Amino acid sequence: MHIPDGYLSPQTCAVMGAVMLPVWWTSVKKVQSTINKKYVPLMALGAAFSFVIMMYNVPIPDGTTAHAVGGSLLAIIFGPWAATLCITIALAIQALLFGDGGILSFGANCFNMAFVLPFSSYFIYKILTTNSDISSARRYISGFIAGYIGIVLAAICAGIELGLQPLLFHTAAGVPLYCPYPLSLAVPAMAFAHLTVAGPVEGVVTALAIKYLQASNPEMLSIEKIKAPSKAFGYAKIWIGMAIVAVLTPLGLLASGSAWGEWGADEIKDKIGFVPEGLAQMSDKWHALMQDYGIPGFDQSFLQSAVGYIAAAIVGIILISLITYLFGKTLKNKDKEIHETK
Repeated sequence: MHIPDGYLSPQTCAVMGAVMLPVWWTSVKKVQSTINKKYVPLMALGAAFSFVIMMYNVPIPDGTTAHAVGGSLLAIIFGPWAATLCITIALAIQALLFGDGGILSFGANCFNMAFVLPFSSYFIYKILTTNSDISSARRYISGFIAGYIGIVLAAICAGIELGLQPLLFHTAAGVPLYCPYPLSLAVPAMAFAHLTVAGPVEGVVTALAIKYLQASNPEMLSIEKIKAPSKAFGYAKIWIGMAIVAVLTPLGLLASGSAWGEWGADEIKDKIGFVPEGLAQMSDKWHALMQDYGIPGFDQSFLQSAVGYIAAAIVGIILISLITYLFGKTLKNKDKEIHETK
């Protein structure tokens, strides 16, 4: 679902970036006023989880791949505004350091995965779990439904953005300048990949996490209400779990083929016989340091690629944790405020 540079026109990228500006601004203000500083380590874990889970590519029956985002779980735990920030940080690191998703198309990618996904999942989950007990089965079943629908809606948005390109931006002869596939192909292709594989994966990840938290730490499912943790979370265990997930990321290399709409210029030429002019001009502007989650010059075998994948996961987790920590310094200490007002 990471739209690379060149598939969207500069005008589309500008519009999507402009749409996200007030969302990011509101997210920062909402999180600063509602999330307790004590939750910063948990937010860092959440952003890192979203980053790592997106490295697990799974095969699609049409020969492409897709992945979960983890945005539904973050929205259920932290609320949609904090989830937007966590996923935005993950997407920024992916685009800048690993070339996964474009720099110019960053706003569009954030709109799909950091806004549509967490917000739709959050409200679906809230509606389905109204008046339910925190330990009820309705919680994790609703988590599955929310995750499934949320990522499908995000994928459909990406399909619409891609499918509008040949309609809006083409030469006088009608040759597309950017994404060459119309709405009639782009939307079904994106929807199919997520209805069949990525949607169930996002749903299962969300449901299993909720069921685990119900048994181990139900307080994490009520963060929006309690505002501050009444006891220390088991961060050590969660970080160990994150390390295990990072070490296993080379499993994402087993799925062959690029995700739909994420082909390189050579791949798109093989598919349609030419490279759209705008795509050719914009797709090679940014050169990521660890392109495709690999170590430059160390990708000649699966083992080398696996080592690069693990290194990329570790680097990503460290950077995301650092950024989230720095942002967390701006959060208010609610406990101190409450104490000072008494």
